[in-house]
Amino acid sequence: MTELLTEDRGAIRILTLNRPEKRNALNNALTGALVDGLAAADADPDVRAVVLTGAGKGFCAGADLSEFAELTPDHAERVAARAELTSTLQSTIAAIATPVVAAVHGAAIGGGGGLALSADMLIVATGTKLGFPELKHDIVPALVMPNITRHFGRKLGFELISTGRLLGASELVALGAANAEVAEAEVLDAALAVAETWAAAKPVAMAAAKRLFHAVSETGPEDGFAEGRRVNREMRGFRA
Repeated sequence: MTELLTEDRGAIRILTLNRPEKRNALNNALTGALVDGLAAADADPDVRAVVLTGAGKGFCAGADLSEFAELTPDHAERVAARAELTSTLQSTIAAIATPVVAAVHGAAIGGGGGLALSADMLIVATGTKLGFPELKHDIVPALVMPNITRHFGRKLGFELISTGRLLGASELVALGAANAEVAEAEVLDAALAVAETWAAAKPVAMAAAKRLFHAVSETGPEDGFAEGRRVNREMRGFRA
């Protein structure tokens, strides 16, 4: 079975996590396919937006724990390779120019929750549960921590990682971590509507807007305004 399904609808590429029998748990194969799939979409001039979703009953149940048996101190190279791959996936969406909207239903747990949060926009279905219960398995949610801290304050962020409490769709929207809550049958269509809006924009303008947004989100005001001035000059030159 192909771990990741790819479908193009005009200028929109849909990437579907496709391990429904494992609740789309992230094994090495699926994680690598996602990294490659996002990079391929970004490199394709005909793709102007990406929709990320999951097959079956949920978006993603997190890491595939069955692979953890090999991630031991005796296999340090495997531990390092897995950490590098997971970290790359969690950071890829912010790094690429093409905007990504996640259409999430069911469970988005651990690495799956981090992946959902990493999307530029997030549409959640009623009934969605997102959280980070890794400590219950004696695991630290280390590689999704940056996405957690970007979306939640210090107190709530630490509550989520230390207690494993799951957030529902309405709470995610109220916290500003998700953009909209819709019925499960409508979640993909709602995400496609967002993607269609993005696809109507000029790619160079969208790429500049996304790049600047992430830059100013990660820097102090002085550096952020300096970067804003640079992009403003760049885009004025483009429009001329």
